[in-house]
Amino acid sequence: MTTQFDQVSVIKQANIYFDGKCVSHTVLFADGSKKTIGVIFPSSLVFNTGAAEIMELNAGKCRIRIKGEQDWASYEGGQQFNVPANSSFDIETLETLDYVCHFV
Repeated sequence: MTTQFDQVSVIKQANIYFDGKCVSHTVLFADGSKKTIGVIFPSSLVFNTGAAEIMELNAGKCRIRIKGEQDWASYEGGQQFNVPANSSFDIETLETLDYVCHFV
């Protein structure tokens, strides 16, 4: 996991979801790819995906359950999880989550 992204553009307007429980900014790369960088405050939420995602966790703790799965999995800073395209995941944020979402 890298500690910074160089030579990027950042969209100034924040992405604010779930009444402020999730706040992120979009980062655009020269190759046309994008990522979002943000925080999810302690809460229980459901996220829908269009593109496949890799959720890289910088700090915090959460439990997630991918659509169609019965079991919850626990993750914390330094770990990551994958979410398929056109799916969703339940997330229970136990400690404020600092994350990078990579769209693949």
